[in-house]
Amino acid sequence: MNEGGLSLEVVTRSPEGTRAVGAAIAAVIAPGDVVLLIGELGSGKTVLTKGLVAALGGGESTTSPTFTLCHSYPTTPPVAHVDCYRLEPGGDLADLALDEALEDGGVAVVEWGERARGLLGAGALECVLSVPVASSPAGRGPADGDTRVIALTSHGVSWSARNKSLAVGLAAAGLEVAARGAQEGRRQS
Repeated sequence: MNEGGLSLEVVTRSPEGTRAVGAAIAAVIAPGDVVLLIGELGSGKTVLTKGLVAALGGGESTTSPTFTLCHSYPTTPPVAHVDCYRLEPGGDLADLALDEALEDGGVAVVEWGERARGLLGAGALECVLSVPVASSPAGRGPADGDTRVIALTSHGVSWSARNKSLAVGLAAAGLEVAARGAQEGRRQS
């Protein structure tokens, strides 16, 4: 449930822009936060995470944890980067002890986050990444290789209280940002 009633939609036109979204999230992140990343293969989930981890002091060595399920980065606060692609919804995720990492002041960034909604989604920032489809007669393929539309929806009071700061950070990074009502944003995800 979105307690704040607001979603943000960001358009990025390069991998650097998608990393800038991650950096803007990092600027408002707090210990115990959860960021759910939702999108198809190649939509930019790991690229966004690279920006977030780098902004928290983790450098540029961030990689997808598809085969290891979880990478930990000694950032401030520490980041647990999880990939739920190979996990059953709600199943094996509990075995990763993310609740302990969050209680210890870490943050969780979860790729294929729709599979973690039931366990971690109540107070999460949900980021739905999509690649726009070209408006060609065939209607196939991305509009261009780098454009992404990222819908950011705050769930719970904590994230909702930071919506304005997040919007300001995104705009300061030179990104195209629009606010939408929560119900409109939810229908798009």
